[in-house]
Amino acid sequence: MLDFSKISQRVRPVLYCALLLGVLSTIASCQEEEGALAGEAEAPPTVVVDPDGTVHVPAMTVPVSEFLSPEGQAYLAEHLTAIHDPESRKVIDGVPVFLRAYMDRQKELYPVVKTDTQIAGVHVYDYVPEEGVSEENERRVLINLHGGAFVTCWPACAELESVPIAALAKIRVVSVDYRQGPDHRFPAASEDVAAVYAELLRTYPAENIGIYGCSAGGMLTGMAVAWFQKHDLPAPGAVGIYCAGSAPPVMGFGGDANYTTAAIGEARAPFPPPDRPENGGPVYSPMLYLSEVDARDPLVAPTTSDEVLSQFPPTQIITATRGFELSSAVYTHSRLVKLGVEAELHVWEGLFHGFFYNPDPPESRDAYNVMVKFFDKHLGN
Repeated sequence: MLDFSKISQRVRPVLYCALLLGVLSTIASCQEEEGALAGEAEAPPTVVVDPDGTVHVPAMTVPVSEFLSPEGQAYLAEHLTAIHDPESRKVIDGVPVFLRAYMDRQKELYPVVKTDTQIAGVHVYDYVPEEGVSEENERRVLINLHGGAFVTCWPACAELESVPIAALAKIRVVSVDYRQGPDHRFPAASEDVAAVYAELLRTYPAENIGIYGCSAGGMLTGMAVAWFQKHDLPAPGAVGIYCAGSAPPVMGFGGDANYTTAAIGEARAPFPPPDRPENGGPVYSPMLYLSEVDARDPLVAPTTSDEVLSQFPPTQIITATRGFELSSAVYTHSRLVKLGVEAELHVWEGLFHGFFYNPDPPESRDAYNVMVKFFDKHLGN
């Protein structure tokens, strides 16, 4: 046995180092042997890449993001559970059951006065904060375009998107009950939005009007701006494309997100790939409302036209890392920026499509805050 007491002080550190390296080498060798033995029992999953770049990803487990607040983590679990419950997904009088509690909670937190009326012959809900519109916003108004895949969610989504913004911004919000499928097809909704917008222009300067919406309403916001251009209506002061983008809606919202976020955000498999058009023919969306128009028409997907997109007003885009609209939102933002349009993109970590409908998680409150600040900054006085 080696007697360290007989070794000089100068040599001892070198020997210690040599012995340590030997121990570490032995440990590493043992670990490699253990891994090899384990591999014999069960080979680790591998990612396969096709020559065309298609990636085959093995099954995996995706935990809740550690970056979410505790409330956000509980909310995600609640959402994914509700999506799997047929009773929660039922729609009663335009209100999906799982959204009812969020509507009730918003009314507690954000008192508003709602008027059920018409503008230019179009049915709307007209919201003002219970304490009244602020002096700064007396000559401003927001138009909300509700979500619901162009077939549902009136009045639920209209309430959920309008109530907190009207109360927090102390501004008038007009939510449009635009025509939807299956009874109506494009461009019915764009026509309704334009009619309401043109009527409001009699009272408000264009630069004092903001338009925003979530999901189908976010898509319709971009479609409306394109429609205004075609029909010589001035651009609004600012727009918010939330839970959506303005890319062609051929397969869901399109892009990588169809495969990477739908499962972990909505607990469902991706849409099947669409049929490829022959000889450059039209591409149709699986959405009923858009089933008779080429999804690449700039009036449907403004990102397909530089001329249309370059004339957009300041645009705010909100999405989340588990939102199946993520790719379309990111792509729309990149196209706007490239064309010189003032645009901002906010992506919430760990959350899903339309996450801010629930007003209690701090992430939702943060989203309301950036919406309010954006319109306050960009609308005229």
